[in-house]
Amino acid sequence: MINNLTVSGSPHIHKPVSVSRIMWTVVFSLIPAGIAGVVIFGLDALWVTLVAVAAAVLTELTFGILTKKKITILDGSAVITGILLAFNLPPQVPLWLPIVGAVFSIAIGKQVFGGLGQNIFNPALVGRVFLMASWPKYMTTFNRPFSFDAVTSATPLAILKEGKVLEHISYLDLFLGKHGGCIGEVCILALLIGAALLLIKGYISWHIPATYIFTTAIFTYIFGGAQIFSGDWLFHILSGGLVLGAFFMATDYVATPLTAKGQLIFGVGCGLLTAVIRIWGGYPEGVSYAILMMNAATPFIDRYTKNRIYGVR
Repeated sequence: MINNLTVSGSPHIHKPVSVSRIMWTVVFSLIPAGIAGVVIFGLDALWVTLVAVAAAVLTELTFGILTKKKITILDGSAVITGILLAFNLPPQVPLWLPIVGAVFSIAIGKQVFGGLGQNIFNPALVGRVFLMASWPKYMTTFNRPFSFDAVTSATPLAILKEGKVLEHISYLDLFLGKHGGCIGEVCILALLIGAALLLIKGYISWHIPATYIFTTAIFTYIFGGAQIFSGDWLFHILSGGLVLGAFFMATDYVATPLTAKGQLIFGVGCGLLTAVIRIWGGYPEGVSYAILMMNAATPFIDRYTKNRIYGVR
């Protein structure tokens, strides 16, 4: 008699999805923003991106050899780290800067914790914050966009932080990237194209991006203007690295909560911190710091939002 009640060990549900497939899909989804960065800023943006990716992959390879672990450079995770780091850099930085940042991102932000799946912070943001603390002059100097001669070189958020009037910059300019900024954050249209791919494929969910952007909008509308409830919330959505961070960095599988409830809390926290830093902080932008601080809070969020075990009261 055949025993049909025999159950093998978990997992019992399998999908034709691998870590490598997800990672390379994310890489593909970042291509539109990369192309937009090159069109807007010129070939400098391309070289910074290529150098950052090469340095990240070589650092990952070196750690794999030194620690005698499985070589993981083909899974795409190091490539993503290099791209995201480059996208958070001004296009005209010296090429040694993305090299140093990529090495720090992989070595300190990822490999020190044990490699892919064990890092508690987003590696690219770890590298970016390290560069900001070490070489702030390079990280806050923005040249005029290559494609738009009539556009100021300063970022819109920096202009706003200095209390100056934003001239010749419309919402459409912000949406298309017609302003100064980092390589991969300026063209919102290109970022949304890539984000749509990830949402359609189901590789990310709406919980973190939607709550992150919505919370930032609400908080900047209430407190971001000269008077209460007078802030330009749409300007804050379209400026800086909010869209890039919300869809491509705050959704990091490893450093964000597991449950939908936890992801909603994570998104709200990121939005509040970003708005607070933008409005009252010393820096005009707060996306990187907000995500990293919420990465640190992820274990606590997971602890108090974990799903109830089936059959347990």
